[in-house]
Amino acid sequence: MTRTDRQTVANYSQEHATLPGTDGAAVASDATVARHRIVVALLDRPALADAIADPLRPLLASLVAGRMLGQGVLSATLGLASEEFARFWQHYFPGPILPLADGVGSVPMPEREELEAMLLAHVDEPSQRERWAAAIVVAGCAGRDHLWYDLGLANRAELSALLTHAFPRFAVQNTGNMKWKKFLYRYHCQHEGIYVCRSPSCQACSDYAQCFGPEE
Repeated sequence: MTRTDRQTVANYSQEHATLPGTDGAAVASDATVARHRIVVALLDRPALADAIADPLRPLLASLVAGRMLGQGVLSATLGLASEEFARFWQHYFPGPILPLADGVGSVPMPEREELEAMLLAHVDEPSQRERWAAAIVVAGCAGRDHLWYDLGLANRAELSALLTHAFPRFAVQNTGNMKWKKFLYRYHCQHEGIYVCRSPSCQACSDYAQCFGPEE
């Protein structure tokens, strides 16, 4: 393992290995420990330098761990076509593909291609990295829960980091810390000329809490 990998694993370990208990002690949950172990194992795999240096790698490892644990609605290929998933896997986590199963609870998404194109429009020259990220994030929108949860991530902070690293010009526009799925669709509808919100401002809207409330 390289120094970069060791530091990435150490950082993830510090942030995700334990949860605060009600008595003030750090109490590790079974799911958190399982996620941590899967992430560490994935990051321990030898990858090319550009993949190791990619800040998306530990976040994608957490997403894969969530799918391994049956969390979220993503398919066994994380919303990617089979051939693309194979390329994605060998780029970030070279070696045998973990036994992933399809998630449940997704709904049809006729707007999927439009949402992917919207995200990619914020990148001057999208690489395969951004195309994979766009397809995975949008696939998570087919769920009915918070986007971070439907993606199988550990928390909203991981989703915020993923979007910030993959689509910084898009993510920076969420200045009010709106829930990410709400923000994705609101941005899409506004730029397509579809005005579904009748309130003159978010602050004056009776549904403010639905868009800006906690995502836990």
